[in-house]
Amino acid sequence: MKNASLISYWSYSSLMAFLRNPIIWYKHYVEQVRDTPSSPSAIVGRAGHLALEHFYNGVERDEARALGLLYIKNVADFEINFGKATSTLARKKKRERMEREYTQAMDFYFARPPRHFVVGVEVAHTATVEGLPLPVKAISDLVVKSRVEKGALDIVDHKFVDSFSSLKGQKTLFTIQAIFNYYTVRDLYKQPIRRFIVQECKKRKNADGKSQLRRYAIDFKECEEEFALFHRLIRDATEEISRPRRYLPNPSDMFDGENSVDIYRLELL
Repeated sequence: MKNASLISYWSYSSLMAFLRNPIIWYKHYVEQVRDTPSSPSAIVGRAGHLALEHFYNGVERDEARALGLLYIKNVADFEINFGKATSTLARKKKRERMEREYTQAMDFYFARPPRHFVVGVEVAHTATVEGLPLPVKAISDLVVKSRVEKGALDIVDHKFVDSFSSLKGQKTLFTIQAIFNYYTVRDLYKQPIRRFIVQECKKRKNADGKSQLRRYAIDFKECEEEFALFHRLIRDATEEISRPRRYLPNPSDMFDGENSVDIYRLELL
């Protein structure tokens, strides 16, 4: 394919970016320009992942929580998309809210953290998969011994959310992400991979007092059609970026819509 070298691998985030907004995908993953500020929710999520990385590596929960909070405090203002909060006071309040949401979410998680026999933490790997034109890359929050199949591994993915997923484990986004992780963990550990477990932690307290944690499991033994869809999607996306084409903006993209139009308007790419 003529232009397959535009990228050296597909990841879940790069594939979703290409499908959502091609010109932003080109900016981030081909030009390697990462100057778009992150949403407060994304920063809270990264802090939560950092805290859990330390926790599952053996750090006490209070210290792990503090390290995540320190990350939020050290993020510069220009790295945050404050939205309509333009004044110094409004930005200060937004930051205080981010810290409250983070602290509350970690309190919910650490009140009764899920128990795992952990094999790996923040496992990053790139794998070549038979039948796919480009390798796939993923970072797995946790790789753990499976509780449902002896000798197999499960993958655990943490998500810090404002509300629980309505589609639970049937959500297509979860399944596509799961298969990226499946191939990379299988290639690295050379063991059967049984499940992808999504552990959602709700940042805001439930009014009804129900648990702030919700768990969904995707059983790879039940995903034959999803694997076929994944392979087709990777092949078609690779073919798309391998032909001469114009990268167009998506004004309706809630995250990068305006930025994509600005890039197109100014002919920056």
